[in-house]
Amino acid sequence: MEMGAAKVWGEVGRWLVIALVQLAKAVLRMLLLLWFKAGLQTSPPIVPLDRETQAQPPDGDHSPGNHEQSYVGKRSNRVVRTLQNTPSLHSRHWGAPQQREGRQQQHHEELSATPTPLGLQETIAEFLYIARPLLHLLSLGLWGQRSWKPWLLAGVVDVTSLSLLSDRKGLTRRERRELRRRTILLLYYLLRSPFYDRFSEARILFLLQLLADHVPGVGLVTRPLMDYLPTWQKIYFYSWG
Repeated sequence: MEMGAAKVWGEVGRWLVIALVQLAKAVLRMLLLLWFKAGLQTSPPIVPLDRETQAQPPDGDHSPGNHEQSYVGKRSNRVVRTLQNTPSLHSRHWGAPQQREGRQQQHHEELSATPTPLGLQETIAEFLYIARPLLHLLSLGLWGQRSWKPWLLAGVVDVTSLSLLSDRKGLTRRERRELRRRTILLLYYLLRSPFYDRFSEARILFLLQLLADHVPGVGLVTRPLMDYLPTWQKIYFYSWG
């Protein structure tokens, strides 16, 4: 949408589309947080379907034929499925029975887990995380794209949100994974202007060029990447979305 708006309506239309998309996302997330009490919002918001688990017989079917028998080697302790209990090809898995059962149990726990209720501090932290894109856009309008203030404001908001959530106990597996994901995404600030323009760009391009010149075959990847980086920087949703 951003790239299409830029071609049709120019820079004004591009920034208008960016603002509308970010506003819509923020409003819907605020409704989930404050009205529906959805708790810590994860990405992706819905647990992906585990087709391997769905292909297995229901847990309630305890007929003898559905129990997967296996043989454990005496010296190697390797678990081998017996031939007479090999399932059909479309539902076959290549791990040990214990591994499959563990994955099924973990997937069931994620599906049945309810969002952790958030207190006032956690709600403020999630509110800051949701409002950060709007605050960044507003600061870009006030101070311009070359100013350090939007970059610093967005970084402070993200770090503050994570700090307020770091002491929360009793989070589900998916919520803890989401906090780790948000922490790792802080590395994106190294690739966001103006920090990227002042510090990261020269070092990244030097490293990619060094790899392309001295490591055989790597140039097939690094040279197109070097050509693509300027375009990537110009698209808002690639770096800030």
